[in-house]
Amino acid sequence: MKGSPVGTTVIRPVQASEWARVKELRLSALRDPVADLAYVESYEEAAARPDGFWRDRAAGAAQEAGTTRQFVAVTGAGRWVGTVAVLIEEAGTPDWAGLPVERRQGHLVGVHVAPEHRGAGVTEALFQAALDWAWKRGAERARLIVHPENERALGFYRKAGFVESGVTVPMATRPEELEWEMVLERPGSDG
Repeated sequence: MKGSPVGTTVIRPVQASEWARVKELRLSALRDPVADLAYVESYEEAAARPDGFWRDRAAGAAQEAGTTRQFVAVTGAGRWVGTVAVLIEEAGTPDWAGLPVERRQGHLVGVHVAPEHRGAGVTEALFQAALDWAWKRGAERARLIVHPENERALGFYRKAGFVESGVTVPMATRPEELEWEMVLERPGSDG
């Protein structure tokens, strides 16, 4: 399995056969203290999902030619310590919130890096892998959704070059709260 190294940690796409590791990493992410701001499901909801859900999820995110790709950070010891998924959204279709997608874009979701690996370049490397994959598929921009109180994530996204677009969407778990869309234009595009 090839990937991009960060020290002894390798960034690579998931494989369909790794569904149990995908599940384990997601459950770990949902234990994060800000998980209620960062994810649309709870630990309990995810833990209750049948194995078939996780098999399908890993298989869909492992297809090179598909519209979703999940990248993971794996230490030299084989521990999975981070992840990000990117979804290709087509112009003229509605997004997950029912809003129209105006341009072909990559939507980064499910970002998580284990606390002891933050600040070591792992998140940057995960984002680079996801963005490279989206750009190779003709995405004109990348976007993500963030809760304004998720200061750690907001700070990283800004550092990575994402800016608030002015679009807000109701939070999936608490519709009375709004989340921000942040975007990054494809390098060399006019935006």
